Amino acid sequence: MSALTVLFIGGTGIISSAAAVRAVELGHDLTVLNRGSSSTRPVPAGVEVLTGDVSDPASIRRAVGDRHFDVVVDFVAFTPDQVQADVDLFTGRCGQYVFISSASAYQKPVAALPIRESSPLRNPFWQYSRDKIACEDLLVAAYRDRGFPATIIRPSHTYDRTSIPVTGGWTVVDRMRRGLEVVVPGDGTSLWTLTHHADFARAFVGLLGLPAAVGDVFHITSDEALPWDQIYTTLAAAAGVDDPRLVHVASESVAVVEPEWGPGLLGDKAHSVVFDNAKAKAFVPGWRATTSWATGAREIVEWFDADPSRREVDPAAEAAFDRLLAGARAFGA
Repeated sequence: MSALTVLFIGGTGIISSAAAVRAVELGHDLTVLNRGSSSTRPVPAGVEVLTGDVSDPASIRRAVGDRHFDVVVDFVAFTPDQVQADVDLFTGRCGQYVFISSASAYQKPVAALPIRESSPLRNPFWQYSRDKIACEDLLVAAYRDRGFPATIIRPSHTYDRTSIPVTGGWTVVDRMRRGLEVVVPGDGTSLWTLTHHADFARAFVGLLGLPAAVGDVFHITSDEALPWDQIYTTLAAAAGVDDPRLVHVASESVAVVEPEWGPGLLGDKAHSVVFDNAKAKAFVPGWRATTSWATGAREIVEWFDADPSRREVDPAAEAAFDRLLAGARAFGA
């Protein structure tokens, strides 16, 4: 494929930073539009940076001016009004518009596994997911009615070395190392899929500028589905803990005690998810996810251990765990 002119709205997040690296590796002419640089995930050398407020359509319009792009990707659109602003701005000014949706949009509870792109979309538990569904509906209508060149991508739980993909983040690892009990929502047996951002990026960038991908939808995930207990014990092993003290607490109980955690649990993580990635593999020949969670967990712990300032314990998470553990002991008694 020849080099593309590509605009990333966003560009320094978990997914977008890896996609930027991959796009540069493939020789694409990449422009990133965001509020400013990130020391954690800097923009690759040679990438043009436009400064604008991604929450303000007028700011994006001023930053972009009258330019045209082969591909526009919005990594930070979450609501239909934000997507509509993109449609209004980029109609006739890009060959492909890519929207980052979410695999949490798939029907919950999950009716059948594996999940395919044709699986129903419905999530009564999480407003974030319902908003993503509404964004997809808008783009499908824009493509069908006016030919707006939309492609929809549904990532699942994608992580990088800076993000610990368990409820409570670094506080969980710290508790493990101190020999304290750790709360695992659910019974630890439901299956979950974690995807390294570099694996995601290789498939994702392979879909950019692909005419056959316009008007279509893809999820991009690892093929490795692990029980939650194994996810926690693998993370513990990476942190040098051989026998972590895992305590199972029903996700519904977690949602009551810690309401901020509830929607993401009940609307996503409490359900087994196994994905069929055949479609992405067919459109991007030779692609498959190659980074195991064991490798990713070691990468995470090494990054956090490299700088003490990164290993911050969240007092609110500590308090929430203590409340949940006290409730579990009282119930067990």
